Amino acid sequence: MNVDKAHKRIEKRVKRGFQGYPMISIQYFGQSSELASKVEVSFIEQEGAPAMAESFNSSNDIRQDETVQTTIIKIIDRVDAKTVTLAETVLPL
Repeated sequence: MNVDKAHKRIEKRVKRGFQGYPMISIQYFGQSSELASKVEVSFIEQEGAPAMAESFNSSNDIRQDETVQTTIIKIIDRVDAKTVTLAETVLPL
């Protein structure tokens, strides 16, 4: 799957808003807003449950890494997430 298609699928899920649990949260981290070198994908199975997180790192902009973006889509599909949230900004490392 190419990067643009992966971004569109993620954005489509984000636009739905809160639909219940399970929930996936995606946050990007980096030195600046132009370069995100880390992404953290958190999974919450039900309300009040602790979040399980998985992170991926890259020396390039991870938002343009086809493998990582496809993996995020696979995680969303595998857990059958009803809600997907995406942080609007790249948070500092």
